[in-house]
Amino acid sequence: MYYYSLNEYLKQTFGEKVYKISLDGGMTCPNRDGNCGNRGCIFCSSGGSGEFSADRNLHITEQIAQAKQRIQAKTDCRKFIAYFQPFTNTYAPVDYLRKIFTEAIAGEEIVALSIATRPDCLGREVLGLLSELNAVKPVWVELGLQTIHEATAGYIRRGYPLSVYDEAVQNLKAIGVHIITHVILGLPGETKEMMLHTVSYAGEHSDGVKLQLLHILKGTDLLSDYEAGKVRVMTLEEYAGLLCEAVEILPRNVVIHRLTGDGDKKLLIAPLWTGDKKRVLNSIQRSFREKDVEQGIKYKKFQNTP
Repeated sequence: MYYYSLNEYLKQTFGEKVYKISLDGGMTCPNRDGNCGNRGCIFCSSGGSGEFSADRNLHITEQIAQAKQRIQAKTDCRKFIAYFQPFTNTYAPVDYLRKIFTEAIAGEEIVALSIATRPDCLGREVLGLLSELNAVKPVWVELGLQTIHEATAGYIRRGYPLSVYDEAVQNLKAIGVHIITHVILGLPGETKEMMLHTVSYAGEHSDGVKLQLLHILKGTDLLSDYEAGKVRVMTLEEYAGLLCEAVEILPRNVVIHRLTGDGDKKLLIAPLWTGDKKRVLNSIQRSFREKDVEQGIKYKKFQNTP
């Protein structure tokens, strides 16, 4: 089953393998500081989904240097993406954002800037800054949509309606940045049809998507519901099968930045099978191959994305 992988896109765009460097800009989230909530999204860890990021106490240049050293000990990679991952990375004064983002893309080896944020944290000044930066190096904005269904959004305490996402997409398209939408598969109460509806919607509105399985992590409010038997997690076979259908409905020009995700093993409660990445990727491969055989299509091995 063919799909437009991130590796393929990066090689086409930059001519070679590119690695992401996960950086921490030291920000928080309006869903944690009382602006629109105090406890964060129900699934979000205390680290703001940035357990694999660099030390926020270091300057951005130092974070990049340390990450490059780790990566280059294993590979001869020469190009990198500066990825601001934990919490909400446009939730700070614009002067501060300009300082850290400019510092992040200063090195010649940094070929793009990727910023994970919320659609409700993209005011006029922030959009102006992103437009300025995009004229220097490509800017990607990663939006945490997760679902288009309002009942689910309320349950997970997302804190904004779908219309806010729509407006953010419109504004980002107007300044020409690359839009990546995050989708969580397996959210409580959602049917397969609901999940695929979200995937389809994200594909229509984005340049890229990240597909993520729901994880149950220590320290999250979701854990309480899971322990009470209110939340069910998917089996590996179910998830791999769902991915086949999700990939099929995405437009061919949409870059799939992620097919699955890795929860921090120190925090992961369920599903435990996600801790065996090789097994997960092999199962996804097998499901894709079986789908192609079923449809009489020649199988093309997919590329794992960083």
